Amino acid sequence: MANDTIPEPGNGPSDSHDFDLKKLPFEDYVVLLLFWALGIVVFAQFFSRYVLNAAIVWTEEFARNLLICVGFLGSAIGARKNFHIFMEAGYRFFPRKLGFFLSTLTDVIKVLFYGICAYLTAKILPLMHREYFTTVLWPMSVLYAPVLAGFLLMTYRAAAVAWKHWKTGFIPVLNDPSAFKPMD
Repeated sequence: MANDTIPEPGNGPSDSHDFDLKKLPFEDYVVLLLFWALGIVVFAQFFSRYVLNAAIVWTEEFARNLLICVGFLGSAIGARKNFHIFMEAGYRFFPRKLGFFLSTLTDVIKVLFYGICAYLTAKILPLMHREYFTTVLWPMSVLYAPVLAGFLLMTYRAAAVAWKHWKTGFIPVLNDPSAFKPMD
């Protein structure tokens, strides 16, 4: 059986010479920075608790909030790469026009969902400015601002993906770009 879907060496996206750190979007840098900060805070928590036997009070709350920021801002990366989970098995069995309609409907629902979440987060943000974290005297809006940024980025990235899918007639089939055939 011939394997037509495996790219030849030098043509695939996984080749090391295709990766360029300078071409990454800005949210990748922010998430990487927050992830390293999370690692440092968790290490400080571990070191102070188990080595020094005197826990640093603020590290647990800080680590939890950094993880939330990494999660929401990292979700924008998932939206950009169209990696968020969805059902794709049925697309193999649907007629092409129904598959394209359902794929487009899924894209529209994603954009609407992210947009509504961004709107609701923006409504909550001023209320959270009056609430404070337990261990540090910072308003909780400091945490909700990256969540809002994450939802806004997800909305923008999902809209860009939806537009690209609409223009190209994309129908997902087992995440195999080589199986993609434009609609007639």
